[in-house]
Amino acid sequence: MKGKATSFDIAHYAGVSQSTVSRALRNSPLVNEETKRRVREVARELNYKVDKNASNLRTQQSSTLACLLFEDPTGDDSQINPFFLNMLGSITRACAKEGYDLLVSFQQISDDWRADYEDSHRADGIILLGYGDYVDYQSRLQRLLDNNTKFVCWGATVDGRPDLTVKCDNYGGGKLAAEHLVQIRRTNAVFIGDASNHSPEFFDRYKGFRDGLAEHNILFSERNIANAISTEMSGYHATRSLIANNVKFNALFAASDLIAIGAIKALQEAGINVPKEVSVIGFDNISAASYVSPALTTVQQNTTLAGQMIVANLLNLIRGEAVESTLLPPKLIVRSSTS
Repeated sequence: MKGKATSFDIAHYAGVSQSTVSRALRNSPLVNEETKRRVREVARELNYKVDKNASNLRTQQSSTLACLLFEDPTGDDSQINPFFLNMLGSITRACAKEGYDLLVSFQQISDDWRADYEDSHRADGIILLGYGDYVDYQSRLQRLLDNNTKFVCWGATVDGRPDLTVKCDNYGGGKLAAEHLVQIRRTNAVFIGDASNHSPEFFDRYKGFRDGLAEHNILFSERNIANAISTEMSGYHATRSLIANNVKFNALFAASDLIAIGAIKALQEAGINVPKEVSVIGFDNISAASYVSPALTTVQQNTTLAGQMIVANLLNLIRGEAVESTLLPPKLIVRSSTS
């Protein structure tokens, strides 16, 4: 056979119609498994490659997903929270497994995400990642809903549409942190993070922590809350303010690992030993958590499973299939900062 093989060539050698070849190569349930096997075998023998551009023109789809990250203040030029870099790797692998490309950008670059990606056919759906102010971008989410945009959020639940969110059980993670501190008898605790509706994930972690202590008849004072965004510098300054205000504590639960790392630096500069005098727990289990001194006890979010579920749910939305809310279980990783 001269030239590049086509789907019609496969149809001839496999003894089926060209439309059956197309369905078989898309793994359509309309084609039985034996026919799929025969079609794929002939395709391999003919060294057939799917022409994605031609296929996309026929289906009016791009075979691309857009991942929009919240631009965070960081100590380097990435402007991406390290936790979301881990998530991004998992999402990229999941997309590749499904035959999709991933287009990555920052959320703040545009005000109209649908126009930039779905309407322009640059992407078939949108993934939103980040710890931005939820109150500020609720209006953008509502615009996506009003226009029937295919999108999935990590973390904060979209109002009225929990099926559009994949998230960790942040409340349960907060309770894990409280239980650990109760076990090691460190219950005069402070919380560093945003305990408000502006940061729903951090707020859930705080509420789980507070309620976990309450189950052991330990009351948590609001005086023991220091506001912080998810950066080392913010955790550092929040901890210094607690020390300057003579707040007495022997345990610290931070809403993220970055906050916890900054808190440890502030405690050490003040001559407070971690963990002998203050036990510290973070949240996320970023790679740096095991390398700080002392190594950080933290609540782990499963970024591998999260990335897989985000892509799977978004593709189900694109295909018009049912999607359910996804809540992933957290896991406590105990290290030296609480031992």
